[in-house]
Amino acid sequence: MTTALLSHTDCLSHVNPPGAPEQVARLHYILRALEDLDLHRVDAPMATDADLLRCHPQSHLDHIRNSIPADGYTALDADTSVSPGSLNAAYRAAGGAVKAVDMVLGGEVQNAFVATRPPGHHAEQTTPMGFCLFGNVAIAAKHALDHHGLSRVAVVDFDVHHGNGTQALLQDDPRALVVTSQQMPLWPGTGEASERGPHGTVLNLPLPPASDGAHAIEVYKSKVLPAFAKHQPELILISAGFDAHQDDPLANLNWSTEDFRTMTKMILQSAQNLCKGRVVSVLEGGYDLDALAASARVHVQELIKAAT
Repeated sequence: MTTALLSHTDCLSHVNPPGAPEQVARLHYILRALEDLDLHRVDAPMATDADLLRCHPQSHLDHIRNSIPADGYTALDADTSVSPGSLNAAYRAAGGAVKAVDMVLGGEVQNAFVATRPPGHHAEQTTPMGFCLFGNVAIAAKHALDHHGLSRVAVVDFDVHHGNGTQALLQDDPRALVVTSQQMPLWPGTGEASERGPHGTVLNLPLPPASDGAHAIEVYKSKVLPAFAKHQPELILISAGFDAHQDDPLANLNWSTEDFRTMTKMILQSAQNLCKGRVVSVLEGGYDLDALAASARVHVQELIKAAT
């Protein structure tokens, strides 16, 4: 078995205004960092509207499509903009996550990393936000449940910002466990431990500013791994944001590159025990380019080790 890497050049055509942290160079740096690794490389396909409609209403799809400018930028909110190439990029980002689920559940590969942009974990049902247009990981989770007929999936999000969109899109579905750790306080201001969702399938793990990766790893050992064991997922999806890194400019956690390796190993070992190692990881944040590239590399190295 092997690890798939799904990406597409269309994801380089989503251009944010100058100075935006979510920039084209993020994907260039990641792909360069992964270019010598033994990966099954696949072009991320376009999502279908049917894929997106599992999480978003038609009005949201229409809003995004109608906001795409002929040139320049359209601001959807203070942080989130679209350019002429954004629609195809967003459809590739969601489609790559869906395709990765198909490949892992179909036995083509053991696990997968989806290196696409724009990210997705802040997008709510009808609200693009935080650089995100569609809820890529939530869409992939719903695809696993509704198309492939799985009984239970788990999403784990270690991005430094709360995955408010993923929580909103999945919390009403008792088949989906949503685990998210985030610096607190920090934008978007959600993610309190008291937020459990209507079925108790949301686990929020606020982390204090200036805490390090060792603290987070202990939290995952004591809280996340038992939650996985209780839920018994048949697939684990990772929202892989690398902005908890100590060099990241948008937050104040102090994880090292090697902390991301350790975190990845823990999740993969749990997946091996619970769901035959079936994991789909999807890129979210990470805004210091060198730290992002290094962290993504160790993350994917561990995926490869787990697949061999």
